[in-house]
Amino acid sequence: MTQEAPRPPLPPFTRETAIEKVRLAEDGWNGRNPAKVALAYTPDSKWRNRAEFPVGRAEIEAFLTRKWNKELDYRLIKELWAHDGNRIAVRYAYEYRDDSGHWFRAYGNENWEFDENGYMANRFASINELPITEDERKFHWPLGRRPDDHPGLSELGL
Repeated sequence: MTQEAPRPPLPPFTRETAIEKVRLAEDGWNGRNPAKVALAYTPDSKWRNRAEFPVGRAEIEAFLTRKWNKELDYRLIKELWAHDGNRIAVRYAYEYRDDSGHWFRAYGNENWEFDENGYMANRFASINELPITEDERKFHWPLGRRPDDHPGLSELGL
């Protein structure tokens, strides 16, 4: 349990509060501020992300810093898949380019587990990546939060 102020919405999640929690996570990641994003996790949060296993906010912040220094023009969409009690499953896709100008779309699933104050204690991610051309990109909003009227994953056929 964290000693910090609660981070709503809190478990147990309803469909509506789970959708809200997913959108808040998407907005945070699209802001690409590693220090701010790390605050959404418990101080001892455990992750599995590809071949990396960060534990705790400092390692999460370092991981995100490396990630967003490599993944330029990063744009992410998350969508609720399922929820139960203090757990949420999401599917997501994000697009980015590398420093050589090559574009990629990554597809993934995450399983999240929250403490009673709404901080994520566990995050298990499975990710696949596909090279795409610039013409194949589907995420075209200005960097930052995805506009409310931009289609989600299902509407985009992803």
